[in-house]
Amino acid sequence: MSLAILCSGQGAQHPAMLDMIADHPAANDVIKAGEAVLGLHLRDTLAQREAIFRNAIAQPLICLTQLALWTALRQDAPKPAAFCGYSVGELAAYACAGALDAAELARIAAARAVLMDQAAAATHGGMLALQGLRRDEVDRLCAGQRAWAAIAIGEEEFVIGGEDAALAKLSTAFAERGAKLTPLKVGLASHTPLLSAAVKPFRVLLNASSMTAPATPVVAGIDAAWVVRREIAIEKLALQLDHTIVWASCLDMLYERGCRVFLELGPGRALARMTLARFDDVDTRAVDDFRSLDGVSSWLSKHAGL
Repeated sequence: MSLAILCSGQGAQHPAMLDMIADHPAANDVIKAGEAVLGLHLRDTLAQREAIFRNAIAQPLICLTQLALWTALRQDAPKPAAFCGYSVGELAAYACAGALDAAELARIAAARAVLMDQAAAATHGGMLALQGLRRDEVDRLCAGQRAWAAIAIGEEEFVIGGEDAALAKLSTAFAERGAKLTPLKVGLASHTPLLSAAVKPFRVLLNASSMTAPATPVVAGIDAAWVVRREIAIEKLALQLDHTIVWASCLDMLYERGCRVFLELGPGRALARMTLARFDDVDTRAVDDFRSLDGVSSWLSKHAGL
């Protein structure tokens, strides 16, 4: 059955993120190449529990970890039909698909974080997970507020991004209608108009980078497009900063293309959970479900092998 690789976004970082690849030479080469660009020792950084949630560290850390994991797994894994990434995970997805090397991935991820932080500096924003309301009601309640649906996960599951004051006001309105709310550990309103100032400079940066066309298709977060060309990849990644991520549509695209096995590289298990909630005939796991790379490889061979 066709395999899709899912690259996680921010929020589930943990100190053991690199443990599984500690003894894998090729994976460690990825980490070392990224560290040379960043000027950081990532395993030391992981011990700083608060630091790993700061944008400037979180984005390159997550991207490099995912590329390192896929580098360790791909030799024995079936060829994926496509890659798909959630928020910053979309940048990592292009690297896993062969469009970026480790050093360039680290440089772009770090620059992305800086540009987003600069764009958000004029406002105090954040993100809020919401379950239990449909999109039309979410949009109606957000209308006129400095808040938007940043990520559409399912018919009644969203991430709302906006200014802190707007989110506080909307939290009351959402709760009154029976919604379940969870504040997220992301200190800015990604994928909303509050990040619009970052779009143009990020597009310029990507155009000047060594990014190539992906060797394997990547599904774009903003519209679930099947991306195989460099110029399209650059435009989708740039617009992603201030446009809603239609994650449910991304999963639907992968399913329509025949994917029935999904592996989330992590950190965390959120994307695996979302996939299982959407489809009842798929095999889905996250790397964080396993104790070793061998365990992941064995699962892939069993469920996605030829």
